[in-house]
Amino acid sequence: MFLNRFKTKLPTAEEALPGHAEPQFPLPERHTVLGNPLAGPYPQGLEVADFGLGCFWGAERRFWQTPGVWTTLVGYQGGHTPNPSYEEVCGGQTGHTEAVRVVFDPAVVSYEQLLKVFWESHDPTQGFRQGNDIGTQYRSAIYTHSPAQQSAATASRDAYQSTLSKAGYGPITTEIAPAAPFYPAEPYHQQYLDRNKTGYCGIGGTGVSCPIGVAPAEG
Repeated sequence: MFLNRFKTKLPTAEEALPGHAEPQFPLPERHTVLGNPLAGPYPQGLEVADFGLGCFWGAERRFWQTPGVWTTLVGYQGGHTPNPSYEEVCGGQTGHTEAVRVVFDPAVVSYEQLLKVFWESHDPTQGFRQGNDIGTQYRSAIYTHSPAQQSAATASRDAYQSTLSKAGYGPITTEIAPAAPFYPAEPYHQQYLDRNKTGYCGIGGTGVSCPIGVAPAEG
């Protein structure tokens, strides 16, 4: 069985599907685990982080289980097609990755700590795949909301690359870019693994600890 050529090649803006002028479905009001609203505006003092690390079902669960996270929602980010559907994203002609939006309280959990969860929850060296899931929508990505986030994400990548290389892994392929439009996924995807306890979770880490927040040993 031959793969769609767009499964392992990002489309150009000209190749991308035209999309939709408006969202095709309403977003659920509240998080099924945390109980807080999914949509903004969010309470003052909270911050937003966006990550792509493979199938967003398991990725979202990693973050809602993190203390200090106020709400999470899954969606599509980093592509060309406005308001895409899941089927369109999986077809590879929108350019999006499956992403998790994490709304967090920086007084409880830092952005750097969320980066550590991100890096350790998947293999960021696999390009357009994550485990058995193959396609551009499964690529590793960090979409930043400020220069501080951009700087922290880049520094964390460089630190983790050093550790991964020593463990025999290849170059990190994670996309790090300013936040692009985030389109929430269909309601049945939101908190999927809370409502489907035996549902599929395809993400898995390398087993290599990320050194973020760890003071270097004195020589």
